[in-house]
Amino acid sequence: MNSNLKKIRYRSKKPMSNINVTPLVDVMLVLLIVFMITAPMLTVGVQVDLPKTKANQLNSDADPLIVTINKNREIYIQDAVVSSENLIPRLKAISKVNSKTRIFVRGDNLLPYGEVIGLMGKIQSAGYEKVALVAKLPDDS
Repeated sequence: MNSNLKKIRYRSKKPMSNINVTPLVDVMLVLLIVFMITAPMLTVGVQVDLPKTKANQLNSDADPLIVTINKNREIYIQDAVVSSENLIPRLKAISKVNSKTRIFVRGDNLLPYGEVIGLMGKIQSAGYEKVALVAKLPDDS
C-alpha cells in the first residue's frame, strides 16, 4: 500500500510539460484587431479635407481609380501628381481605355463646388460612365 502512495506522490512532482497558449492567443487577437482598424486608413496618401454627407457608401467589386484635387488645385491620380492637360491621357492609359472603370473624385472642402464638378465633367466627357464624388460621413457629435 505504501508503494502506491509513493507512485502517486512521484507523479504529482513531475513538471508540467504543456505550453500555456492562452496569452499567445490574446496577443494575436489584439494584433489582428489593430491591423483590421489601421489597414483601411492606408489606402490613399494624398491629404484632403473632404466635405461631409449622410449619403450611403457605394460598394464596388473592382478597385476604383481615385482622382484627387487638393486645396492648391493640384490634381492627383492615386498618389501621382498629374497636370490638367495630361489627366485624360493618363486615365486612359491606366484604365486601358475601359469606359466602365469606376472613378472616384475627391475634392478638398475649401475648393469651390464648380471646380470639382468641372473636373468630374472633364472625366465624363472623355467617355467614363462611372464617375462619383467621395465625401466623409459627418461626426455624430
